[in-house]
Amino acid sequence: MAIGVALGAVAAHASAGAAHPEAGRLLQAAVLYQMVHGLGIVACGILARAAASRWLVAASALHVTGIVCFCGALWRLALTGSSLGPVAPIGGMAFIAGWIALGVFAFRAR
Repeated sequence: MAIGVALGAVAAHASAGAAHPEAGRLLQAAVLYQMVHGLGIVACGILARAAASRWLVAASALHVTGIVCFCGALWRLALTGSSLGPVAPIGGMAFIAGWIALGVFAFRAR
């Protein structure tokens, strides 16, 4: 989460001279997704204190993967103008799978 805050500050200044014309919007989206999924990771950690589960580990790992792939791809596109191809969609699918894993944990824990 601290990295997300720091990157948000960088994004506010980096978009001015960035290669992509929509750099500000791309960086804003990257930081938003990183912060939201960072909260998901924190939630998994809190839940793991009460009931350790492979589903929580999977959810956390998938959220980290999503942050690296999706947010990283947006940063690269914004700052260099070059795409990483299918990396962003893979990261998006990791985000979705992470939330599904967290949902499975919640359903099974009832």
